[in-house]
Amino acid sequence: MRIIRYKTPEGTASYGWILEDKVGEVQGNLFGEYRRREARTPFKELSLLAPCEPSKIVCVGRNYIDHAKELGNEVPKIPLIFLKPPSSIIPTGEYIALPSQSKQVEHEGELVIVIGKRAKNVTAEDAREYVFGYTIGNDVTARDLQKTDDQWTRAKGFDTFCPFGPWIDTDFDPSDAVVTCRVNGQMRQMASTRDMVFNVGTLIAYISSVMTLEPGDLIFTGTPAGVGELKNGDIVDVEIEGLGKLSNPVKT
Repeated sequence: MRIIRYKTPEGTASYGWILEDKVGEVQGNLFGEYRRREARTPFKELSLLAPCEPSKIVCVGRNYIDHAKELGNEVPKIPLIFLKPPSSIIPTGEYIALPSQSKQVEHEGELVIVIGKRAKNVTAEDAREYVFGYTIGNDVTARDLQKTDDQWTRAKGFDTFCPFGPWIDTDFDPSDAVVTCRVNGQMRQMASTRDMVFNVGTLIAYISSVMTLEPGDLIFTGTPAGVGELKNGDIVDVEIEGLGKLSNPVKT
């Protein structure tokens, strides 16, 4: 099932489920008890929002060997984690804004885990029980600031630096799916999720040993090699085989 979040004609936010090209409202608690209404509204008529509202966004650095190497870094022996603020979230279709403080903003297309229930000290074997579904993300990064700052908060945390969506897929298999990123139609990144250094179960186990994960929280699982600069007027598309496409224009 694919879940979206959208703006109603009254201007409020609502969850919905997709059936072919129609959407039905989801009433109740998306991560608890809910009911699906009949799918009647054409999908193309809706204004999409980011598909959930996480309390935190946990990201994993250097989780593909070739990406670690292209930036001259060692492959971590344990997951390298950092946070992006919820204020950086935008949905598919909205602009990524290039901040004046940076001269080198880059894309990082990624598979994103959406947590479905509270997780603390979860084992890797049980981790899948805590997954609600998967979505697509772009860990937009001010690379020059990342290199100069001891911490990555500024480089990763600007407003609009966390596009994700367009929906959450509850049936997606993350074991071997091709992740691609194109800028203005030109291929920049391509790899399979099977190439991740730390898989989904390992990441959830490790992160939940550090912090409690709440329903709706996101885990960005790392980006493949091929990261590159974004410029004013670009269109950046992150696509994951079987999951969909996240598309955002870029502006100064």
